[in-house]
Amino acid sequence: MDICIVTGASSGMGREFVLQLDAQQKYDEIWVLARRADRLMELSQQVSAKLVPMTADLSTEEGLSVLTERLQTEKPKVKTLVNAAGYGKFGAFETLSLQDQLGMIDLNVKALTAVTYEVLPYLQKGSEVYELGSLSSFQPVPYIGVYGATKAYVLSFSRAINVELKKHGIRVMAVCPGWVKTEFFNRAIQDDTITYFNRYYTAQQVVKRALRDMKKKKDVSTVGFPVRMQIRLVKLLPHRLVMKIWCKQQKK
Repeated sequence: MDICIVTGASSGMGREFVLQLDAQQKYDEIWVLARRADRLMELSQQVSAKLVPMTADLSTEEGLSVLTERLQTEKPKVKTLVNAAGYGKFGAFETLSLQDQLGMIDLNVKALTAVTYEVLPYLQKGSEVYELGSLSSFQPVPYIGVYGATKAYVLSFSRAINVELKKHGIRVMAVCPGWVKTEFFNRAIQDDTITYFNRYYTAQQVVKRALRDMKKKKDVSTVGFPVRMQIRLVKLLPHRLVMKIWCKQQKK
């Protein structure tokens, strides 16, 4: 049985990955994981493959066990894994709650790592793994400090294991978009700490580019020429200057 697994599938990037992967590839089943069961059921009406919804909070041991137990029982061949579960909170480190900040680490880092590890034995030669990073993966970002740090982990982790898994014919790619207009902002924005957003992309654009970049055997995918130029500049300029520019944009 050939399957696709997508975490964070109830909205945004995860949902868009389900739709575009279903349209481009043939799967016996697509396993979708998220906390909101009703959203997953709605998605089942929009795909041709059999959708297997799993209600789970992957930042918890109980949530992760929902996936691991299913894998151990069915022992499927996983053609595609998409780790899209995650969230961010904007604000100064001293003002955000510790619960929120540790929650970002639990979901964006620990859960992503755990899901990748647990799914790995079921990946085959030719399997593909998409790990959701961010433009903030490439630089320290004041007032989004913990979120940016979690996405820096995703970038480093993805590129490293992509090298390790090449001998098995498995490809891993970090998807690192700029601002994407999704429900992410509903949770991330709680005040006027972050007010400058230079440009937005859609989830459709990001996923379309990611699928194309995977075929080109890239280990990082970014959509938009301005974003790619920004990444190049960040690599050349001192991070102290980069952070100063960012803070000036946010009027800090």
